[in-house]
Amino acid sequence: MGEQFDLVVIGGGSGGLAAAQRAAEHGARAVLIESGRLGGTCVNVGCVPKKIMWNAAELGGALHDARDYAFHLDEWGHDWHSLKVKRDAYITKLNDIYAANLARRNVELVRGRASFLDARTVSVAGTGRTLSAPHIVIATGGRPQVPRIPGAELGITSDGFFELEALPPRVLVAGGGYIAVELSGIFAALGARTTLALRGPMPLRTFDPMIGEATLAMLRDAGVTVVTDIKPGFVSRDADGAIVPTFADGRSIGPYDCMLWAIGREATVGDLALERAGVRLDASGFIASDMYQATSAAGVYAVGDVAGRAQLTPVAIAAGRRLADRLFGGCSGRHVDYELIPTVIFGHPPIGTIGLTEPEARARYGHDAVKVFRSSFVPLYHALTGSKPRTEMKLVTLGPEQRIVGLHVVGPGADEMLQGFAVAVRMGATKKDFDDTVAIHPTSAEEFVTMR
Repeated sequence: MGEQFDLVVIGGGSGGLAAAQRAAEHGARAVLIESGRLGGTCVNVGCVPKKIMWNAAELGGALHDARDYAFHLDEWGHDWHSLKVKRDAYITKLNDIYAANLARRNVELVRGRASFLDARTVSVAGTGRTLSAPHIVIATGGRPQVPRIPGAELGITSDGFFELEALPPRVLVAGGGYIAVELSGIFAALGARTTLALRGPMPLRTFDPMIGEATLAMLRDAGVTVVTDIKPGFVSRDADGAIVPTFADGRSIGPYDCMLWAIGREATVGDLALERAGVRLDASGFIASDMYQATSAAGVYAVGDVAGRAQLTPVAIAAGRRLADRLFGGCSGRHVDYELIPTVIFGHPPIGTIGLTEPEARARYGHDAVKVFRSSFVPLYHALTGSKPRTEMKLVTLGPEQRIVGLHVVGPGADEMLQGFAVAVRMGATKKDFDDTVAIHPTSAEEFVTMR
């Protein structure tokens, strides 16, 4: 039977930590198994260090704009290595904080890799321990994909981005999702000659078309060379050791000092022995689960990126907490609502979205039931700068009451303004509710409540 617990959590990322700690707060005896650094992708090779690098890139842009605001600046440069040292020290501090939080809540931390013996029991490699519980949460997260083409190993992934000791002078980023957009923007803003290679004609293809078009313009304005409609062939090195990608049609580009794959993520499930527990994967290789995080094995749950749905840190945290509330807190029926999840891509400027895209709304409700409002303007910040990037906003409304079912924005401050507007959208706000709200002037956000 092994050591007995009320809850076993496999994985110490955002979702696993949230589930274990909330369960302990409800009085459950919980144990968390993790072989790597606590905090998972978000803390170690994702949101947190990415935002620090994004902050640096934003500061670089502000220093450039400062001259237009009559600041007299000497020539400036950027020390990537020094920033990395400070960033890594901060992440180590966060790792220690997470360990202390577990200890304070009496959640036992077991270091090692877990694998199932059956649907109630796991073993932890290298420890000789066997742990059993009526409830087991799988929260092992995901990892970056690498294409199966010759020479793919010459590239790095987003994990490798955070290992770089210096800024590569020439960079190719392959991918069209939010990670590709974010990292190519950071590279370019900090001084690398950056190319972004897309499979299709547009980045962020699952987002509203307005966002894809604005992002493409944003990247090009930032000096990123965008190559579209390509299929990878192979990757090699030239006589000088530089990286040269060749497409399926025979075209080669480069050379580059660094190539980064940002083509998607896959579930980290390889060593879990899921078949022993009867846990089924979906067609994409993620753990199949329902809206209550339940898998095909009774008593086994999947939380966070390993389940492949809305792969965002706050979603994993919410799912972990709601699961623990339901199992140990008496909150029957508590679960995550995946319908209205706000999200931001940290481009330059940032990109925010919640709800349905315009095509999704028209396909679901019919063309005539949907009315769209748009606003496009140069924000006041750029009144005095040499560059004139446009902020783009869109409201997608439904029916005669014009209930807002989609809200999309590309522009400075989008990351912060979206959080508040997301509350309004979740509460069922209408266009009239927005119209009746007094604007805050002068801001970009006021455009959402003054659109015509």
